[in-house]
Amino acid sequence: MSLVEMIMAIAIFSIGIEGFSLLFVKSWKINSFVIEEGEASMMASRGVQKIVDVARRARQADNGSYPIVSANDNDFIFYCDIDKDGVTERVHYYRNENSLLVGVTKPGGIPPVYSAGDQSVQVIANYIANDVGHPIFSYYDENYPSDEVNNPMSVPASVSDIRMVKIHLMINIDPNNAPDYINIQSFATLRNLNEYDRAD
Repeated sequence: MSLVEMIMAIAIFSIGIEGFSLLFVKSWKINSFVIEEGEASMMASRGVQKIVDVARRARQADNGSYPIVSANDNDFIFYCDIDKDGVTERVHYYRNENSLLVGVTKPGGIPPVYSAGDQSVQVIANYIANDVGHPIFSYYDENYPSDEVNNPMSVPASVSDIRMVKIHLMINIDPNNAPDYINIQSFATLRNLNEYDRAD
């Protein structure tokens, strides 16, 4: 093999190695993105199902307060025995930048008193990309679905009229480069809010 042939062989080999390396790096980035997006969407899906389960069990507070405290686009506060220990906690779902959090406060004292603020906070989902036109929480009264003019309700919603909540999360781990949002949504009927439970 002549020197020229050897140089050509080395050059071709180097080009092949460089091409393979670029392909490997590109594939690695794509796979990492897919895995991260899958993990984020799975976490969000579990979070939505948890919210649905908890919201369905909304009930009167241990101090006698109405089951729902406030209802806004990205902030929902109500009472529920979230950990099923026989004590009714104040549950606060809210958005903080690109994360959905839940704050829980147990009552204390006799008669029971709920302190201001959240005693414990956990992350429900990350990479939240909901915008103004796509709220995390939407609220519906007893006339839905026959009345679609007044549903979903305008916010802040009248807590005494709420009978159902829609939870909608839009997930995007890289809004600048990713294609479409992953949409996860579900409805929760607030079972304990019957007609006789309306607040005055």
